[in-house]
Order: sequence, then structure tokens, then C-alpha cells
Amino acid sequence: MESWPPGGSGPAGAGPRLRGLRGADLAASASLLSGAGAEAGCSAPAVAAVLPAGGSGERMGVPTPKQFCPILERPLISYTLQALERVSWIKDIVVAVTGENMEAMKCIIQRYQHKGISLVESGVTRHRSIFNGLKALAEDQPNCRLSKPEVVIIHDAVRPFVEEDVLLKVVTAAKEHGCSDYDLDFGTECLHLALKYCHIKAKLIEGSPDLWKVTYKRDLYAAESIIKERISQQICVVMDTKEDEEHVGHHLEEMLKNELNHVKVISGRDLQQIILEQCYNFVCVNVMTSDFEETQKLLNMLEESNLSILYPVVVISVQFLDYESVPFGQKMENLMQIREFAKEVKKANILLYGLLVYYPQDEQKLQESLRQGATIIAALIKERNSGLIGQLLVA
Repeated sequence: MESWPPGGSGPAGAGPRLRGLRGADLAASASLLSGAGAEAGCSAPAVAAVLPAGGSGERMGVPTPKQFCPILERPLISYTLQALERVSWIKDIVVAVTGENMEAMKCIIQRYQHKGISLVESGVTRHRSIFNGLKALAEDQPNCRLSKPEVVIIHDAVRPFVEEDVLLKVVTAAKEHGCSDYDLDFGTECLHLALKYCHIKAKLIEGSPDLWKVTYKRDLYAAESIIKERISQQICVVMDTKEDEEHVGHHLEEMLKNELNHVKVISGRDLQQIILEQCYNFVCVNVMTSDFEETQKLLNMLEESNLSILYPVVVISVQFLDYESVPFGQKMENLMQIREFAKEVKKANILLYGLLVYYPQDEQKLQESLRQGATIIAALIKERNSGLIGQLLVA
């Protein structure tokens, strides 16, 4: 990662965000940036970002450039854009792509609803691509929506896990140290070469361990594992019963708390607020006798919310088979509807699974079934295996 002013330049910092700061943390970060400017006797710097994304990805060994390789069926560059978009004080993001990939990049921006993104054609080298991005920011044209920034962050399109605190340090260092004119042919990310050729006051900013670059195919698998882990941290159990109402679903809830972190139990009435908080994992306990009624309500709300645009949403519909009151064959026939539901919602990036728990049983067998069910739910959420959607798993 480098930080350059748009008129001329050299790197001000380098160093190794799905996670991102929100709410109070984000406000505090913006406040810190303003404070840094105030201490220097000036206003907070106007900040933009340039992403060189014109590489062919030869080292990846696949025909698709690595920045467009899918992770959970979404292009890698979209995760990087999301990380930068979360930073409120980055006003503009310019992406440099080849002419042949320009339309594909426009489709990515539209499909994943990225905001404040401008595109320029890349150059024959990475640094020429950066130069084209800088020129777009430096040009002062009447119809240009880009504002001329004081500091420009240069960030690799294939480093999706950049954190806001690192970006803040880089911008602050760039504002303090400044830089001078620079011949792009000698451009480099290496600090000692930057000092040799750029004649600037460069400063190295230490980054976080996860600020690494996706280079090889194995890196795609590593990035996917990180993303799965992060979006699996919170799970919402939807169960439309009163807290003091005795139901086997409450026992399942307790088992889940032993398997997963941040388990939150909500009623159907609180669903809208939970969706706004961007939880990507739902266990819907169908308490009523009519099959999938609660699950259908949840699926409808999720489809309307567009929550699944960025990440696949996992929904596990839990059914309890009371074989004393409902004939087994009739119950199973009704439950097979889940396959049709799953096919439809998969189009909206919602992964629907079914879990069947036998009930009633003696206490020991019931506890074992619930433990097994909680283990199955945890595995489905962590793996997000689209090959199992529509399957009715039995505990």
C-alpha cells in the first residue's frame, strides 16, 4: 500500500478489511483524521484511493485475472472495494482496468452496488496504471465528478483485508511527510528503492498480519476460509415463542451456544432489525404445526432486503417430528417442499437447508439428538456448502 499526492509522487508508506470499523469506531476514526489535520494547523486532508487492477494473474495459473477470481461466487476485487467503501473519509475510488475487462468491471460495480467508483484504462505496467488513476484525480474538468484530493492511497486490488486503522496511519504519515515529483519508470513498493529514486521522506507503516496479497491459487482458498470464518461469527435463532414458554427449540438454542459464538435469539417480530444489522446466518425453528410457515416469512424478508448481495446468507429450517401425532409418511412428504424453496432462494444467494429432529423421545436420546443437530448447524454455517442446499438432514 502506498499513499501519493495526485500531482506527482512517491510512496509515503507501505505495509502489510472484511472486518471494518462501524458506528462509534468509524466516527472515532474520522475524528482522529480531522484531529491530525488540526494539529498540523490545517483541515483534514481530502483522501482518494487508486486500485491498479490491470494484471493478468499469470502466477495464479488460471485464465481469469486473479482480481476477478470468485470467492464464494463473488469476484475478489469486490471484497477489496467493499473494504475501502466502508471508510467514510475516502471520498473517491478509482480502479484502473484493461479495456477488455472494462465492461466486466462495470457489471461488478452494478451487481454488488458499489458506490463512488470511477474507472480508467490501465497502462502497460502497474505504475502506469497508477499514473492513469492519478491523472483522473488531478484533472480539473467541468463535468468530472471526482474532487481533487490531497492524499491518494494506492492499494492492491487483490488485498481484500485492509483495515481502516492501517489506512488512517498511512494517510496521517503522508500528510506529515509529504513527497516530491517522481519518475514512474522507477516506481516501486520497496522502501529502500523509494528512498533511492524518489528523493522523498518515505515512512514505513507496519500493517496487520492479514494484509496479504492474493497471488496463487492457494491464496484464494485461504481468503475464502477467512471470509467464511468472519461471516459465521454471528447467528440468529428465529423462534416465535415466549421466553418462558417450554419448547424443545429452547434446548437446541442452548446447544448452539456451546457450538458457536454470538448466538442471538429473536422472535419473528424483531426480524427486520436483525436483517438491518447484517447477520448472515439464521436458524429458523418452526414451532407451529404448519410446515415452513416461519421459514417462508424469513425467506421473503431476506429476499426483499437484498442482504445477500455481498455474502451468501445461510438459513437452516429446523423441524421437530412429533411421530406420535403426525404420520411419518405425511410429515416427510410435506418436508420435501424444502427442495423447491431452496432452488428458488438460491437465485438470491440464500442457501437453505433443512434439519429434522425426532421428538418426543426420552430425555437422554433427545439431548443427544439436539447435540447432533447443533453440530450439523455449526458445520453448515461454517462451510456454506451450496451442494447440500435443499437437503433434509436428520438428527
